[in-house]
Amino acid sequence: MARGFTLIELLVTLVIVAILATAAFPMAELTVQRGKEQELRAALREIRQAIDAYKLATDDGRIPKALTASGYPERLNLLVSGVVNAKSPSHEMLYFLRRLPRNPFINDPAVSNADTWGKRSYASPPDEPREGDDIYDVYVISEVVGLNGISYRQW
Repeated sequence: MARGFTLIELLVTLVIVAILATAAFPMAELTVQRGKEQELRAALREIRQAIDAYKLATDDGRIPKALTASGYPERLNLLVSGVVNAKSPSHEMLYFLRRLPRNPFINDPAVSNADTWGKRSYASPPDEPREGDDIYDVYVISEVVGLNGISYRQW
C-alpha cells in the first residue's frame, strides 16, 4: 500500500495556508503602523519637553536672549549641540537632547532629522503653523490620518 498525499489534499492545504496568510497580512501592517505611531508620540513628547526646558533656562537667565526674542530656540539642533550657561562661571554647556528624534514616517536617509519635522514659530497662529525666528513647537508635515482618526499633523 502506497503512503503519501494526493494532489487534492495538497491543494486544499495550500488554499487553507493562503487564506490564513491573507488574513494575517493586514494585521501585520496594522502592528507596524501602531509601532510607528508609538515612536511618533515619544519623539514629539521628547522634542517638546526639550523646547520647554530651553525656554525655562532662558527665563531663568541661563541662556542670554535679545529683548525682542521669545526665548525659544532658533534651531532644533541647538537642543543637541547645546548653549553656554550664562550663570556658570566656568561657561559649562547646557544640553537638552542627546540626539534629535527622527519622524518615524519619513524613511529618506538624505533628509536630516531636523528636516523631518514641521516647525512652528512663536509668532505663527495655531491653525497655520510656519517657521520663523524661533521654534515654539514641532509637528508632522504629512496630512496622513492615524489609527485614531486624527491627522498626524494635529498630534
